[in-house]
Amino acid sequence: MFNTTIRYENKENQPYRRYINITLISLLLLSIVLSLLGILSFLYFTRDIPSVEALKNYSPPTITRFFADDGESIGEFFTERREVTPLSRMPDILIQAFVAAEDARFFQHKGLDYTAIFRAFLRNIFSGEIVQGGSTITQQVVKSLLLTPEKSLERKIREAILAYKIERYLSKEEILFLYFNQIYLGHGAYGVATAAETYFRKPVEELNLPESALLAGLIQAPSRYSPYQHPEQAKTRQLYVLGRMLEEGFISSSDHTQALQTPLKLVTTPSVPVHEAPHFVEHVRKYIEEKYGKEALYNQGLKVYTTVDLKMQKVAEQALESGLKTIEKRHKYPSSTDPLSLEGGVICFDLDTGYIKVMVGGRDYRKSQFNRVTQARRQTGSSFKPIVYAAALDKNYTTTSILVDAPIIFEWGNQRWRPRNFEDKYSGPITLRNALTHSVNVVTVKIAQDIGIDYIRKYAQNMGISSPIHNDLSMVLGSSSLSLYELSRAYALFANQGKKFKPIFITKVVDRNGKTLEENPPLFSYQVSAKEEQILSPQTAYLMTNLLQGVVQNGTGWRAKSLGRPAAAKTGTTDQFLDAWFIGYTPELLTGVWVGFDEERSLGENETGSQAASPIWVNFMSKVLKGKPLREFPIPEGVEFMKIDPTTGQASSGDEAILECFKEGTGPSELLRARSIAATDFFKVDFELSSKKK
Repeated sequence: MFNTTIRYENKENQPYRRYINITLISLLLLSIVLSLLGILSFLYFTRDIPSVEALKNYSPPTITRFFADDGESIGEFFTERREVTPLSRMPDILIQAFVAAEDARFFQHKGLDYTAIFRAFLRNIFSGEIVQGGSTITQQVVKSLLLTPEKSLERKIREAILAYKIERYLSKEEILFLYFNQIYLGHGAYGVATAAETYFRKPVEELNLPESALLAGLIQAPSRYSPYQHPEQAKTRQLYVLGRMLEEGFISSSDHTQALQTPLKLVTTPSVPVHEAPHFVEHVRKYIEEKYGKEALYNQGLKVYTTVDLKMQKVAEQALESGLKTIEKRHKYPSSTDPLSLEGGVICFDLDTGYIKVMVGGRDYRKSQFNRVTQARRQTGSSFKPIVYAAALDKNYTTTSILVDAPIIFEWGNQRWRPRNFEDKYSGPITLRNALTHSVNVVTVKIAQDIGIDYIRKYAQNMGISSPIHNDLSMVLGSSSLSLYELSRAYALFANQGKKFKPIFITKVVDRNGKTLEENPPLFSYQVSAKEEQILSPQTAYLMTNLLQGVVQNGTGWRAKSLGRPAAAKTGTTDQFLDAWFIGYTPELLTGVWVGFDEERSLGENETGSQAASPIWVNFMSKVLKGKPLREFPIPEGVEFMKIDPTTGQASSGDEAILECFKEGTGPSELLRARSIAATDFFKVDFELSSKKK
């Protein structure tokens, strides 16, 4: 017999169990729905989300800096004034100040700090204003580098997701590196390194506790807490940061007390880039923008090493200002504050290296950014004549060729042109040397008539003159308008033994990663490593230097004798004394000076190149060459020296005979030579004689 146990369910429990089952099923379905919603939400909020991997190659807009030849910064260009700085350069006290003020649990949380969010909420409620934010430093990095600044729930959720991802991808140190270089701290300063320079004019390594606390207080609202615009609010914010540092144990009570008692030494006004040699810097800026583009110039943190010598630049600026004031005083012109004041320009080349050492484009860059060295084109007057005389030397003229200085009239149709000498004086038969020494207009025109203006135009262009040149005889008297830069560069051919002269204003350009983008070696090293184009023969170049020495020793360039060293130069004066020029060189340096009004007014009666421009040249050159060893102009092979009669140009051994130089085999046909004098002895003798005549 089987024992059978029959179980009876309590019918009263059945509805209860049904409810449980329904609840469990509902919860299961709800969890599935919520999971699906969560997945869909995650997919929605992470769509097109920026990749955090890009942060490993952090490359923000940084400052492009220009440097003088001694390494001093002379200019900065940027859209965001930032200097990317490694975390190792930042003092611990600075890092602690920001962490205490912005994210005290930064080293504990994983991107979001819920405790800090709640605490900030309570603090802000009780204070009645926003005194503390809930965002972590990681979230601030996300907001600054990966997301737009819009305020919306969607952006906040995406920010939280990215903060979590960043914490998994980057170390805390890497996050701080991004944060401290990216943050904006007011007055154009991005990043703590630039802020240290802006507010305290010191490197970030040297920041102390009160300074660090001030900077940390700025991050929340840089304009509201600016120590310049709102000093009391800035102080209050600094006290808050110091208090937070004390609470978090970053500083002791004594540190806190000492910091409160330490006065801040802010710079008088926020440190902003001030360009030294501003016309030169602008010249370089245009070149960099044209060659490398705006993006590279303003955002890529280039380092541009230039050739400018700031000490020489200051001397040139002072010499120009002094010379212009002297002219203004002489003629009782308005002061330099007048918008139509007298202007000028100075350019200086180092003849050994080709480096542009000085460029003064005007007396006040703040008043006028127009560069009168490179941009202004003015009639050159007699300063163009050396090009004509060089052309003549290559057309079988010699330094002793005799020409007749007498009035001449040119007629074509109903028109007449009579070139005139200064003060309408004429000398009759005259050597080519004396014609250049005394800047004789009529003789220059006769030379041009003989050798041809087309030949002279092509000769000038071959020497680097790129501006349009008039196609008539007036061109040889300087009627064409040239820049001071291009005419000075042409003179450099004479000083450079006829070789092509390439002025260099940048020695090197380096990108933000240290890669050299461009490098320009000095002229002498370039000539050693490659065959340089010979524009003029060395003999023609030397003869011109020698002739221009005569201008200094016996002619319109006489003021340059005060240097007490070999110098070659030429003056230039235009009709009605509108422009005054003086371009001259020693074996070391070539300097060009222009003086005039921008709107082409007369400088005043007798304000010639000798009177108005050469004193500026002498002032500058005497100071920058002071104490330097005496050098002579080198004499190339193929040049010979003879004693000649300075009046007839014929060989002579008389008491009035002078030493003259010629291309070998072109001296006077009557070879009544005095004793042969070696070229190496010539300068010593000639310089001693000229010194006695002073």
